[in-house]
Amino acid sequence: MKKVFLSLIMAMLFLALTACGGSTGDSGAASTDTRIFIDSAGREVEIPKTLESIICVDVGALRYTVYMGAQDLVVGVEDYETEQSIFRLYNYIHFDQFKDLPVIGNNGEQYIEEIIRVSPQVIVMAGRDGSRADALQDKTGIPVVLVPGSDTTLDDSAYETFRLMGELYGKEDRAEEITSYCKALEADLASRTANITEHPSVYVGCVAYKGYHGMEGTEAGYGPLALFGANNLADETGITGAFNCEEEQLLVWDPDIIFLDYTGLDIFADQYAANPEFYDSLSAVQNGQIYAQIPFRSFASNLETALADAYYAATVIYPEAFADIDVEAKTREILTAILGTDAYDQLKENGYEFKALTLRTQ
Repeated sequence: MKKVFLSLIMAMLFLALTACGGSTGDSGAASTDTRIFIDSAGREVEIPKTLESIICVDVGALRYTVYMGAQDLVVGVEDYETEQSIFRLYNYIHFDQFKDLPVIGNNGEQYIEEIIRVSPQVIVMAGRDGSRADALQDKTGIPVVLVPGSDTTLDDSAYETFRLMGELYGKEDRAEEITSYCKALEADLASRTANITEHPSVYVGCVAYKGYHGMEGTEAGYGPLALFGANNLADETGITGAFNCEEEQLLVWDPDIIFLDYTGLDIFADQYAANPEFYDSLSAVQNGQIYAQIPFRSFASNLETALADAYYAATVIYPEAFADIDVEAKTREILTAILGTDAYDQLKENGYEFKALTLRTQ
């Protein structure tokens, strides 16, 4: 009887130890296979140590994922990515990869059932609102990581996004590479214009915001000009961001140089046809100082196009300081460095290239 009793005790101890050992082993495996990631909202998110599948939600997350060379991880896209757009080169270049992926949301709305069906390891969300990330994580049961993204050219948010995505995707070398490259461009633009005292007045028209606009559409703090401190007349208004400029104000300003965004050129063509005398009276038009700018904002800012716009504008405004810059060569360099491929030929094939515009009737 004692032997039976002792055998039962030993069996129970063995089971208890096995259970404890199994629990410890499982916990150890989890800690080995996962890591804690601190996102842009300071949230601690447990994610797989190595990522094999993600989706990107909200504007900017997929764009910066492509900048990091991590597009092969993407297993679902928002609806607007299933239409090819030359205004978003990251989309245009990788459209064959994105076009047939499951649609997991639109601009600002996530399709919960589809996300669960796709079952990515991590959802990458653009923004800093931790409550939105928590809500999506609770609904899907999938870790949500926030990255800030950026709606301008280069700012702290852009650099923070590079850093976070480098850590997230295990691409720290790429994050360092693209950060160093962009900081070098910033320094180059700033150094070339630092000692210039004569600053021609500049107006940017046909800026797209909440739709397309003609000459009246302009923007204070226009990113490409802000990068090198150009004298953007819209900055004098005290207005922040894009707005419509009255014709009378444009006449008062009478800018030395005008840049027109391609997105509004057709609208401006109608405006010009209706009132050529007004536009021909502007000094910039009379002096042949009116130029085309390639659109850099489509569902927020496309960094590579904005930087190319900055260099083109700088060569026009300060030709002596940028005399050694070949605009096409510089554009190709920027596109390759940020997108991983030179897409300038695709831009030109679609009718978008840097050039002077002739508007006056003869």
